[in-house]
Amino acid sequence: MSSKDEVRNASNQFYAALNRMVNGDAKSLSKIWSHGKDASTLHPIGGRQVGWKNVRESWEQVSHLASNGNVVLEDQFVHTHGDVAYEIGVEHGSFMLNGKEISIRARVTNIYEKEGGNWKIIHHHTDIDPSMVEVLNQMKPS
Repeated sequence: MSSKDEVRNASNQFYAALNRMVNGDAKSLSKIWSHGKDASTLHPIGGRQVGWKNVRESWEQVSHLASNGNVVLEDQFVHTHGDVAYEIGVEHGSFMLNGKEISIRARVTNIYEKEGGNWKIIHHHTDIDPSMVEVLNQMKPS
């Protein structure tokens, strides 16, 4: 299997785990993510998380509010260079967030690194999604 095919397989695992997360269960993201101090994410709700503990907690927080979801990656482009790879594409889908339906269409960049012979995601970055930010802002106490 080529490196690009291996990264596509890792991407499929990430999006399967992401779909479980938008249905309330973030646990399976742990299998595909790097657990290192350099793991990071820039979510569509804003903010930046660095280090596996912070990344994991951010996914868990969203999973507690998410349900009935489906997210797919389209227009995927993968580039590999040694033990590092990235993919770009467009995520689209919908899910319930705190009881409100959200539709997404966002550009995405995912960076992978080979750890112990397996490709792990080390960074996930999507565009800010104003509808998600609005739902979360409505939850904040006045």
